[in-house]
Amino acid sequence: MGSACSRRRDQLEIEGLDSQSEVSGGLSRNISLRWPVKQPSFGNEQELVLKAGEHPTLLDIAVRHTCQNIGRYRSLATLPRDLSQQVFNELVRRQQLTGQNFVLFSECALQDIHLGDYAGVDDSWMEVIGKQGESLLALDISSAPISDEGFSFIKGCWNLEALCMNYCLQISDIACTTFTGLTNLTTLSFRNSNLITAAAMTHLSELVNLTSLDLEKCPKIHGGLAHLKGLTKLKSLNVGWCININNADIRAVAGFTDLEELQISRSRVNDNGILALRGLTKLRTLCMEGCPVTAACMDTLAGLKSLSTLNVKHCRVTDTGVRKMEGLVNLKHLDMGYTEITDIGATFLRGLSNLESLNLDSCKVGDFGVQHFKGLRNLRQLDLSDTQVGNSGLQHLSGLNKLESLNLSFTSVTDSGLRRISGITSLTSLNLDSRQITDNGLMGLTSLTNLTSLDMFGARITDQGTPYLKHFKRLQSLELCNGSITDAGVRNIKDLTSLTSLNLSQNTHLTDHALQFLSGMTSLVSLNVNNSRITNAGLQHLRHLSNLTSLALHSCKVSQDAVNMLQSSSLPNLTVIRR
Repeated sequence: MGSACSRRRDQLEIEGLDSQSEVSGGLSRNISLRWPVKQPSFGNEQELVLKAGEHPTLLDIAVRHTCQNIGRYRSLATLPRDLSQQVFNELVRRQQLTGQNFVLFSECALQDIHLGDYAGVDDSWMEVIGKQGESLLALDISSAPISDEGFSFIKGCWNLEALCMNYCLQISDIACTTFTGLTNLTTLSFRNSNLITAAAMTHLSELVNLTSLDLEKCPKIHGGLAHLKGLTKLKSLNVGWCININNADIRAVAGFTDLEELQISRSRVNDNGILALRGLTKLRTLCMEGCPVTAACMDTLAGLKSLSTLNVKHCRVTDTGVRKMEGLVNLKHLDMGYTEITDIGATFLRGLSNLESLNLDSCKVGDFGVQHFKGLRNLRQLDLSDTQVGNSGLQHLSGLNKLESLNLSFTSVTDSGLRRISGITSLTSLNLDSRQITDNGLMGLTSLTNLTSLDMFGARITDQGTPYLKHFKRLQSLELCNGSITDAGVRNIKDLTSLTSLNLSQNTHLTDHALQFLSGMTSLVSLNVNNSRITNAGLQHLRHLSNLTSLALHSCKVSQDAVNMLQSSSLPNLTVIRR
């Protein structure tokens, strides 16, 4: 219930415009699959260096000079490889690499080419990439409209160790023939490839050095895992959201005895299929969210003593199944959100003393069940959202002095109950999205001075409560969206200069004066003032928020011309949401 509310959808629109980047797989050579939201100018970086009290090295100066004069070069082949690699990285980071200047790197023997989600990459770029030859060790071309023909240019990059081609929607089985010669690959990821079928798996069979294979959201690969039996070095396999993967496919995995991580979420694997995992004694991470399994499969899981991470969210796991988990004493991360566990099942968790994170979102667990968590002294994250937990249950959490993140949204906890967690000063993230919470509850939490994230989206916080927020000087993320905040309330939070994300949506009384009070929050990256009285005139107060990259103005009296003016004159990296 809680995760499906309008607040969540709104947050995705503002903070996750590119939702695919959230599920991109990582590669072993530290490939970054999401470029920074903001790419500062060269002048800005120099300013940052000076502010840090550091001086640029000779290499820094050389990289800067080369980037600034990139248009004057006909080739960069004469540069030392370390220098050309850093020049390439810098141009990409600042989004100044183009098809025209990329050609300059044709003979530079680059080792790492990270172009995931980078605009403009096409088949012509692949030709330049292919010219790196045996020097190329890591390549990320995620989201690029590369064709099968374009992909074939890398067939001479024999030493490639890490390859990521997530969301390359034009890649088909034909391109996979290129894999045959890339026998040094240890990490391969091509998520969300709708054209890849089981036939393509035959071309992976020779990649005997693979340790990590990510095929998430490839809906047509079912029946192909049998071709992977020779990949005995595999330690990580992700076939999550491959909706047609079934028991027969998972039985092909049974021979991967070195497997440490397996993801089969939202597949058709049921209790009988899980039986095939009995021999995977090294398995540490198992994610089976949304699989049609029941408590019966817990007999198999109980034998996987090395498990440290288990996700059975949205599975038909009952209290009986939880009881069978008592022996999994190495568990550190357990996600049982949206399962059928009740207070009775919660009692069987008390012996899992190594747990660091526990998710019981939308489970029928109440105060009686929570009392068994007081011995889980290593807990750092606890999600009790949409449960039956109330005030009396919170007293059992007061001794969890390592707890950093606590979600009490959509529970029956009231102001008086919050005083029972006021002593957990280790908390850095607190979600109190609940109509029962008011200004009085906020007043009782002022001792939690380490908070960096506070979600009070639906809490009944008014202007009178906002002065209490001054105690949270480390806040980076704040949500106050119940409709009772006015300009006066915003004035009370203007000194929270560490904020990077601020959501004030649904506060219909906010005017341009509110933006004036926010003009000093120069760390802001994301600002949401949907459904307020903000007008064109108010946008001028945002001109100096140079880090701002996301601004939500839905149902505000702001014109497109005013937005264009703000972007062109002051904030070129700003994305504005207005409908």
